[in-house]
This record gives sequence, C-alpha cells and structure tokens, in this order.
Amino acid sequence: MSERQAPDPVAGRSANGGSADASSRAELLRDYDIELLRAPNPGPLTLSGTNTWVIGRDPAWVVDPGPLIEAHVRRLSAAIAARGGLGGVALTHDHGDHAEAVGALLAGHPAPLAGGRGEVDVELGEGVRFGPFEAVATPGHATDHYALIAHGACFTGDAVLGDGSVFIGPYRGAMSGYLLALTRLRLREDFSVLCPGHGPPVWDSHAKLDEYVAHRLDRETRLIAALGEGRRTVPELLDAVWGDVPEKLRPLATVTLAAHLDKLDDEQVLPSDVERPEFERTEW
Repeated sequence: MSERQAPDPVAGRSANGGSADASSRAELLRDYDIELLRAPNPGPLTLSGTNTWVIGRDPAWVVDPGPLIEAHVRRLSAAIAARGGLGGVALTHDHGDHAEAVGALLAGHPAPLAGGRGEVDVELGEGVRFGPFEAVATPGHATDHYALIAHGACFTGDAVLGDGSVFIGPYRGAMSGYLLALTRLRLREDFSVLCPGHGPPVWDSHAKLDEYVAHRLDRETRLIAALGEGRRTVPELLDAVWGDVPEKLRPLATVTLAAHLDKLDDEQVLPSDVERPEFERTEW
C-alpha cells in the first residue's frame, strides 16, 4: 500500500473540478476517450481507492492497474476488451496499490510494460515515449515516479492527488526534486486535466499545481519560523508545522518533515542542533 496524507485543510480543495458534479466530470473524461476504474480499496492512505485509467482504443492503454483485487481486475479486463485489446501498461510508480495487479492483467492481456524501474519492457526516463504517453520525471513521493501525458491529460499518480496532499519519500533530494517537478509540469501547456492516482479528476489543472507548490512552500515557511523560535526536537516541529495532521498519520508527517529538513540542510540554512527523524533511508 502506498502511503500519503489524508485530505489536508492546508492544501485546500478549490481546484478539484470546480462546481461540476461527478457525473459531468465523467462525461468530460469520455470526451478525452479516458475511462476511470477505481479499485475497491478505500482507506485513510488510499482515500476513495486507487484510480486505474484506460485510455484510447484499438488498442487501449492502461495507467496503473492497481491492487490485486479480483473484482477490479475483472472490470479492467472487460474495459480493455470493449476497447479493442491492450496496447500496453504504464506505471506512474511501482508501489503496490498502483502496480500489484500487473501480473494478473498481463497474464490475460499480454502487452509491454513500462515503468521507472524493475522488470519492465520499457524503462521510463524524462521524455521517453511509450504508446501515446510522454514520461515526465516527478520524483518526491518515490524515486521511480513519473507523470504520463497523453490525450490532453496528465496522469499524475501520487505526485498530485484529486484531494489533499501527498507525502514526500525518505530519500535525499526528494523535496527539492518534487518542487522542481511540480514547477516543470506547471509550465507545460499540453494537458488540461489532471488524472490522479487517488481522488477525482482535476479540471483546473494549473491552479491545482500552483496550489501544491504553495502548500509545500507554506510548510517550509512555517518550519523555518519554528526553527527561528528555537524549536529543535521532532515532536516540537511536528506540533508547530503539522499540528493539523491526525495522530494516526503523524508517522507520515515525520517522513515529510525529514524531507523538508534535508532540503534546508542542502541549502545550508539548517541549524546544526536540530533533531532529525530516525528511520531507515530508502530509495522508495
């Protein structure tokens, strides 16, 4: 299961599709020849469930097959058959809630697999094209994370959600890389809707990207203020900057705190006596 923060009041929700209801958003997606299949795995870390996207036809292409849930794989298989077969599968990243069903899907619909790492047929990199998709590196949540642009849409995985904010992974350079990726997406003009890994489509796409950058900078500003007030321990910094996060999600906020502290350290503005979160540093 991928990990992320639940809907976050600081991030806001003004750019999740405006006043359009779910039905009208679905109609708009059909105009792009994009179909959303949401896996039945809701929870505090997956929000309403993992989104699997089916794009085009004759053949169709799939982004993030999702978790290995039999009913979800059956629905996905039926959608592919109705669209004339499978051209290929692309992963935004390899966390289980996005990639676990790959094997079962490809067993029934043999096709090439593209992803940022692991046993894939096409390894994604910046600008790599796979079927209708162009890959854009969006590290931060995971080192192998890519957004995929096709059909006027940007499939954002866990880089941008339909609701709330994501957590940033526990590896060096994650926060700086994430902010740069959001800014680079913001400067593109080849998509008008964000199709996230969790939550609803986002039709005011560039406003949402602005919102995400502003949210991260707000956290950083509050962290710098807390450091300026003499707060040095992990609990003190979490209370000052992530006090709005539910207690059960505090471990994830601690990971994001570590990413912010790494960024300040790299910029040589972090006081030397600040306590750093202790956990295994991994290439998520």
